[in-house]
Amino acid sequence: MAAASEVRSEAGMASMGVAVVPLLALAVFINYVDRGNLATAAPLMKDELKLSSTQIGLLLSAFFWSYTPAMMLAGWLSEKINAYRTLALGLGIWSVATMLSGLAGGFYALLALRIMLGLGESVAFPCSSKLLAQHLPVHRLGAANGLIGAGLALGPAFGTLVGGLLMAQVGWRTVFILFGVASMAWLVPWLVTTRHASRAADQPHELGAAPSFRAILARREAWGAALGHFANNYGFYFVISWLPTYLVKAKGFSVPQMAVIGGVIYLTYAASNVFTGWFSDRWMQAGATANRVRKTFTISGLAISALAMLVCAFATAPVAVASLIVAGLAFGFGTPNIFAIGQTLAGPRAAGKWIGFQNCIGNLAGIIAPLITGMVVDRTGQFEWAFISAAAVTVSGVVAWGVVIPKIAPLDWPKAAATA
Repeated sequence: MAAASEVRSEAGMASMGVAVVPLLALAVFINYVDRGNLATAAPLMKDELKLSSTQIGLLLSAFFWSYTPAMMLAGWLSEKINAYRTLALGLGIWSVATMLSGLAGGFYALLALRIMLGLGESVAFPCSSKLLAQHLPVHRLGAANGLIGAGLALGPAFGTLVGGLLMAQVGWRTVFILFGVASMAWLVPWLVTTRHASRAADQPHELGAAPSFRAILARREAWGAALGHFANNYGFYFVISWLPTYLVKAKGFSVPQMAVIGGVIYLTYAASNVFTGWFSDRWMQAGATANRVRKTFTISGLAISALAMLVCAFATAPVAVASLIVAGLAFGFGTPNIFAIGQTLAGPRAAGKWIGFQNCIGNLAGIIAPLITGMVVDRTGQFEWAFISAAAVTVSGVVAWGVVIPKIAPLDWPKAAATA
């Protein structure tokens, strides 16, 4: 049975094509560049459009108003019209939203476009997870997710550095338009590369229909993965949201120094993603179970990043920088494996809906972490308790991944439950 499963996986991989995983990683890279443009442009937009700090804050958070709940829709669409087509549709929507943002004349237009951007970008992880689970064997999910995680890590670094330099030269409006056009160009190789696989995905699958959301939500493993994903994301969103302010205001670094430190942290995170994904697959190929490998990396990553954030709460500036780099390394332990866990548990039939739900709950951290941090810093005037709070939420993920999920192995989805 295992041999037959492996043959199907290798055949599926051939039908998917060798370019698909790099294109998925590039799509996630573009995803994070486009969502971060507003933060980079905010000082320029604030002056030109006469926006208040509150309005800027609303624009930054509005992305998540649609992005987070729309992941459930994206997971459903990945099963309904197939993941290849859903990803292309979503990327087209977010590319148009990016371009039109360069033409926006005021706050309300930008608000609508940020909501549109979140809606489009919601397709990235449910669709990529559906495709990986559909075409790759379990012991190769780590490297593929590691490459996609590298795109996630490098997107904010590229957007901040290159986007900022371009905005200084040609203005924020031109940059939004250029980045939107560049994003749309991704559709050309995607549609050419996947046209045959997309048509094949429309054919009835031998395993039957995907399980319903109700069937997925009835599994304790789904809730463990969702809560664990939230814990992983809380620390990550805390760092990327407040890192510049913390380094400049609390630790006395200049803006150029802050940019270099942030770049080093993101590069460390990207490299850790690639290495962890590759090594976890090699470990499984050597005979280790998915349960042992995935739990080891997710739990150790959470523990190390929580400890690093605790150190940041009380450390001097040089030690804090070193701890943040360690946190970036630990974030890379988790990212390839948290998606591989969901893909493994759900299997090819349910991965799109499963990751849609898991990532929906996980990305609530994008709304909550920056807000809680701001309230804590306003109340205390310092970052100590913000780091302690982030460390506490992060370490809670150990229980979710290690206890709530009893074993990381493909779940049995009866056909009756799948079609209910």
